Amino acid sequence: MTQSNRATDDIPALRDQLWTAVSARDEFSAADIVFAALDGGLAAETVLLDLIAPVQATVGAEWAANRLSVAQEHAATAITERVIAALAHHPATRTTASLGRITVACVDQEWHVMPARLLAEVLTLRGWQVDFLGAQVPTPHLIAHLHHSGADAVALSSSIPTRLPAAHAAITACQAIGVPVLVGGAAFGPDGRYARLLGADAWAPDARVAAQQLADGIAVTPATGRQQIDDLPHLADQEYTLVARSHDRLVRQVLTQLEVRFPAMAAYTAQQRERTAEDIAHIVEFLTVALYTDDDDLFTTFITWTVGILTARRVPAQSLRPALKILATELKEFPRSTRLLDRARFALDSAPVSAGTHLGATA
Repeated sequence: MTQSNRATDDIPALRDQLWTAVSARDEFSAADIVFAALDGGLAAETVLLDLIAPVQATVGAEWAANRLSVAQEHAATAITERVIAALAHHPATRTTASLGRITVACVDQEWHVMPARLLAEVLTLRGWQVDFLGAQVPTPHLIAHLHHSGADAVALSSSIPTRLPAAHAAITACQAIGVPVLVGGAAFGPDGRYARLLGADAWAPDARVAAQQLADGIAVTPATGRQQIDDLPHLADQEYTLVARSHDRLVRQVLTQLEVRFPAMAAYTAQQRERTAEDIAHIVEFLTVALYTDDDDLFTTFITWTVGILTARRVPAQSLRPALKILATELKEFPRSTRLLDRARFALDSAPVSAGTHLGATA
């Protein structure tokens, strides 16, 4: 067995070691584990995608299960980012750019930067000259950069579905100046359905597939004069626009009516009230983007995911129902909104019945 094969066989054990270091916020041990893997013959791309990326996924899963606090999750992610930066300067990772130039960025308002960062490093390893723009890149700034850099393609990342309208605007703007767009990240769906819906030139489920697609070449979709409504003709009914503009009012209205229906909210702490308002805002945001895509699954998936998040925090899953009911009353004149809210309430029917009936209970 070669040294490289032995190193590959050690990946599960290395993941355990790296998780222990990252979760303990031991940056130096985490870096030592990664460097030892490289020195032991593990390819840098393998270290990135089969060692570091799964550990970072565990960080997110542990937060969702309420076994890591937000602060602990942020600290662990910061260590992962620093380890990746250190890896990029290890002698084993140095390559000469020979394939062309790629811009990698997160769409506007998207601050989950890790998937984009991993792709940027993989592309660099494979011989691309990469301009990594990081998180939350406003579309006008992205376009200005593309004009200046002469990139062969742009890779856009988004993890949160509520960023899909911003992603759509960025896709169309890049194509309008003749730059092909590859997209990736959880926001586009596990099968890339939203990438196709929004007219992206290509979608990749992971960094390896993305790198191969870019190497094969991506043809740009002509976008001169194309507007978002051309891809999404259902937007003509104005429901998305009207609900999006009413976001703040809807959040206030739901919060006010919850206070009337549940007198116990009078005893809420300031933090509990703030958390309740945040929960309601997320519901309205996901309802809005579901109207944008006209996709029932997007909203019901968010609601059922939220059930898991609340349950892990000992907040009754049925606490979502009154908020959905109030929203349905507020939006009763909007047929697509009514449909989405009805489907979401139906999805909650399978949730265990609990005595608690309010959001923010454990904030």
